[in-house]
Amino acid sequence: MAELRWNPLLRTWVIMSSHRQNRPLLEKNIQCPFCPGSGKVPDDFDIYAYPNDFPSLDPEPPAPDVEGDELIPVRPAFGRCEVTLYSPSHDITLPELPLDHIVKLVDHWADRYTELGAIEGIEYVFIFENRGEAVGVTMHHPHGQIYAYPFVPLRVQTELDSEREHASRTGSCLFCDLLRHEKDDGRRMVYSRDGFSIFVPPFAEFPYQVYIVSDAHRGSLVDMDDAERRGLAKAIKVLTGAYDALFGVPFPYMMCMYQNPSNGMDYPYDHFHVELFPPMRDRNKLKFNASSETGGWATINDTRPEEKAGELRVKIDEQLEGRS
Repeated sequence: MAELRWNPLLRTWVIMSSHRQNRPLLEKNIQCPFCPGSGKVPDDFDIYAYPNDFPSLDPEPPAPDVEGDELIPVRPAFGRCEVTLYSPSHDITLPELPLDHIVKLVDHWADRYTELGAIEGIEYVFIFENRGEAVGVTMHHPHGQIYAYPFVPLRVQTELDSEREHASRTGSCLFCDLLRHEKDDGRRMVYSRDGFSIFVPPFAEFPYQVYIVSDAHRGSLVDMDDAERRGLAKAIKVLTGAYDALFGVPFPYMMCMYQNPSNGMDYPYDHFHVELFPPMRDRNKLKFNASSETGGWATINDTRPEEKAGELRVKIDEQLEGRS
């Protein structure tokens, strides 16, 4: 089964994709399909766009299993799902990649954002990375993913609506104002250089959650020059290295990239940013989204954002000084 079903209560599409139950869990001593020599990928590559073997969305989707009606419309699960292989090396991690290589990754993201967004019927290109078993990763080769949706996802649409309302009411960009607010306050800022700033939001949902925000008002990766893309690559490298240094273990996270939708409309109020949601709240404790978060959308953060920003700031400074 692969189809879209409308949720009339939340006014959004839910992707039904039962074939993903068959996804493999890569065990030790089994050939990784993402490694050169597997027969699944080229023998020689730097960064590679790999078609997802178990896609939730497909350019030629099957007909829905059920018929929709006026209350619950149903659509074919049209779209694209790609895996972005960061490197041919199975054991390297994102922060361990050379900066020049991460710059190539940023360029790759920009190219895929443009190409996938140009497909008729695609409304949003979502670039993301799930890292670590704590967030459900089943393949350990360094990789991210790109979903090209035939709709704008609900969380994205909510942010866009907030940005539009703020711009209409104040005449200014919500993220520009938020970044200015955090720089003026200073307690939650953890990094600011080369065109990008990182801070723990005052309303953080996860203990070590951060925003990576472009200092200039940019709508997407395509709007950035080479220096800005390099600045983004450096910010990602430094931050993920700091995450790993917090507890001396590979730090799990969800990294989500937000930029202009690809539906042909103008979004002058939208501001490029990356959000990272790490589930660890201590060396041996995870932050779970339980009933309040899932059932009520009322998030509870068990930590102080100012305190966690201070911890991150120390580790980022160590990364910058080469002391990690």
